[in-house]
Amino acid sequence: MGIFSSPPRDDQGNELRRRKSDQIPFSIIASDMTVIGDLETEGVVRIEGRVKGTVRVGSQVLVASGAVIEGDLHTQEAVIAGQVSGAIHAKERVELQASAMVAGDILTPRISIIEGARVSGEVKMDSKTEGQVVGTSHK
Repeated sequence: MGIFSSPPRDDQGNELRRRKSDQIPFSIIASDMTVIGDLETEGVVRIEGRVKGTVRVGSQVLVASGAVIEGDLHTQEAVIAGQVSGAIHAKERVELQASAMVAGDILTPRISIIEGARVSGEVKMDSKTEGQVVGTSHK
């Protein structure tokens, strides 16, 4: 099914409603973009460019290789292949891919670090963190 195709229909031709889980907003900060200021969404964000400010994402943040975040990151789940200069607060998990560079503390109950990733800061893993609302940290 293509991007501009018509919505799915049942046998009688009635439009099918999508499940709520299918409606999670997805945003992209393209490689040629710089966002100056805080970024906030409930959905999923793929960052390929640069963000200078606090990033608050309700579901998942994907930081592509070559992307840069200069500020704290608050989310459920973070997959980092680029650079983060600030604290990472993830309620569920953090994955640092081989090209990741983090200059700041990481607070999460679960973490995966691929060989080659670099962290300059403390990694704090605490199961009590799961489901907690996390505040802004200091740098």
